[in-house]
Amino acid sequence: MEKEKYYISTAIAYTSSKPHIGNTYEIVLADAIARNKRLEGYDVYFQTGTDEHGEKIELKAKEAGIEPQKYVDKVASEIKVIWDLMDTTYDNFVRTTDKNHEKVVQHIFKKMYDKGDIYKGEYKGLYCTPCESFWTETQLVDGKCPDCGREVLSKSEEAYFFKLSKYQDKLIKYIESHPEFIQPESRKNEMVNNFLKPGLQDLCVSRTSFKWGIPVDFDDKHVVYVWLDALTNYITNIGYDVDNATEEFTKKWPADLHLIGKDIIRFHTLYWPCFLMSLELPLPKQIFGHPWLLSGGDKMSKSKGNVLYADDLVEKYGVDTIRYFVLHETPFADDGIITEDLIIERNNTDLANILGNLVNRTISMSHKYFDGVVSKTDISTEFDASLIDKLSHLGENVKSKMDNLRIADAIDEIFSCLRASNKYIDETTPWLLAKDEKELDKLRTVLYNLIESIRICAVYLQPFLPQTALKIFKLINTDLTSYESTIDFGAYVSGTKVGEAEILFGRIEKESKES
Repeated sequence: MEKEKYYISTAIAYTSSKPHIGNTYEIVLADAIARNKRLEGYDVYFQTGTDEHGEKIELKAKEAGIEPQKYVDKVASEIKVIWDLMDTTYDNFVRTTDKNHEKVVQHIFKKMYDKGDIYKGEYKGLYCTPCESFWTETQLVDGKCPDCGREVLSKSEEAYFFKLSKYQDKLIKYIESHPEFIQPESRKNEMVNNFLKPGLQDLCVSRTSFKWGIPVDFDDKHVVYVWLDALTNYITNIGYDVDNATEEFTKKWPADLHLIGKDIIRFHTLYWPCFLMSLELPLPKQIFGHPWLLSGGDKMSKSKGNVLYADDLVEKYGVDTIRYFVLHETPFADDGIITEDLIIERNNTDLANILGNLVNRTISMSHKYFDGVVSKTDISTEFDASLIDKLSHLGENVKSKMDNLRIADAIDEIFSCLRASNKYIDETTPWLLAKDEKELDKLRTVLYNLIESIRICAVYLQPFLPQTALKIFKLINTDLTSYESTIDFGAYVSGTKVGEAEILFGRIEKESKES
């Protein structure tokens, strides 16, 4: 039977500079969702990549004394290295300088123009170069860009415009009839009340004041402006062209989940749907504007000196510690806070103590009492039922949270089971059972139940801590790693010999982090 498809996309990283840990959080979040969907049996297509055109890139390249293409090649490579470092399993890393993308964007632009959805006019407005956005006087905050707080410049130039206003009512109706379309709900309300209902202005989709962009092929004085160029990557890279609905495109589109930061939700929930309506294509099934990861409570910026980078953090603390932290500490709708002290605290309490200590103790006891052989017996303890019942519901609890994009809550479900397993050790006192020859079968049951509990938890940890889950499977010598293998408690093969105990996560002393 053919697997059901699942297409997940992220925002594409802008190649102006190296991404910080807040940018990196998004790719790890997408990866956790993609891994979970694969384990659920879906045929997953996970796309990410880089946005490489625009005035800001042209200026940065000029400052560096190199051609824009060389500049974006360098930064795109840096971004890809970090995405790979974070153990993310994307299927396609796209670049907006790819020749096929450029060709299809030109075809899309021409189709919209021929349809009357794009027209030539003149743009007069207040322009923020870093954000590559025009603003009206009323949208400014204290006379500055409402998104980044920087100075804006008054600009006027010939430009092509997309008729956003034409699709405004249709988009409002769509959003209101598809309550799941924009998540969380607070972001949906913000879009509808602050932008849609007051009225959409037609959107500038070409520029003449710089050259680093995709040329408008029927008017080469113009280059395609960032939003029409960047946003269309989600269809240009899966076989779309205006006159050619390939089999790949028909299978993959629409995207099932489009994952973006809350700061750019306007572009992805207003501009992108209107472009798709113009092309007469279905909209993504769901757009999730995830919260930010704040450095010590503030948005990360070089001027504040509070920028943290994933590669620096991984070098100190390891990939899975950082994956765990960013996924666990950023709730569904509220911003998360990252500091090195908080990373250390989370490593020590959750990863080293709750998870690592449980695995280490259980394997050590298996070797101490039974030479590492884990066996199932018919003898039970009064504490088994409670633990088994909790583990038996883990799969459905994780699924419920993941289906609702409550990633941190899904992780909490797993750690609740790990805590219950630690409690089970205290309740059954295996060190006392070992002293009584008549209680050895009961001790075997306790250790079997613990190993099976660890296995089941490791199965569900795979999307979040992939390297750690693999280590656990190797330590307990099992290839039962599928979600299906957890349906009934007791699948772990009786008589299996576990490997030697090892420390999964060492405790980190705060004073040693600088060394």
